[in-house]
Amino acid sequence: MREIVLDTETTGLDPSKGHRVVEIGAVEIGNLIPTGRTFHVYIDPERDMPEEAFRVHGLSREFLAEHKKFAEIVHGFREFVAGAQLIIHNAEFDVRFLNAELARLDLPLIEMANVIDTLALARRRHPGASNTLDALCQRYGVDTSRREKHGALLDSYLLAEVYAELMGGRQTAMSLSVERKVAAQSNARLLGQRPAPLASRLTAQEDEAHRAFAISLGKSSIWKRYFSEEA
Repeated sequence: MREIVLDTETTGLDPSKGHRVVEIGAVEIGNLIPTGRTFHVYIDPERDMPEEAFRVHGLSREFLAEHKKFAEIVHGFREFVAGAQLIIHNAEFDVRFLNAELARLDLPLIEMANVIDTLALARRRHPGASNTLDALCQRYGVDTSRREKHGALLDSYLLAEVYAELMGGRQTAMSLSVERKVAAQSNARLLGQRPAPLASRLTAQEDEAHRAFAISLGKSSIWKRYFSEEA
């Protein structure tokens, strides 16, 4: 199943009080790595922007008035997320807002059965600790230097890295390495040690192509951290 990491920004905390979605950011991932496909829109909320919300994301009423209304972007949004499992931090908040927008247009709502809440995952893994996105980024060493204010697309990229760590990330790779080492030692005892290790079948061109691809994923690519550890 496709997975899409998603975040929103809003005019406030409660859609039942007339607050609206003003930004949607979504990043498609495959095997916990961004595929390069994204969806990002700013939305005219057709209302004022409270000062407390403006301080969080910096999106003014004047700026948003130049963008499309939710009804004008909804079909592109629904196409992008169709058939995907959504990965959202504090999912109840974002889904409630998105469903309020969809309900205004008499469109099918997002079902929580198709959503993974990374806040719930983090609370199970780190009970009693702070599990905000900022706290998780700090815990897992995810670079937040580009983040001056909250932004839906940037926060989706950050959450994609956090989600990879919550699902095992580098810890899984380390565990597999230990298991492979134990298995290799066991096989050596059973079959006898080779007099010389087999030569790698990976060509220099293949290795270079893989490194170039990893670099193209950006400065915060998880692969770049693996290369650093290798070095």
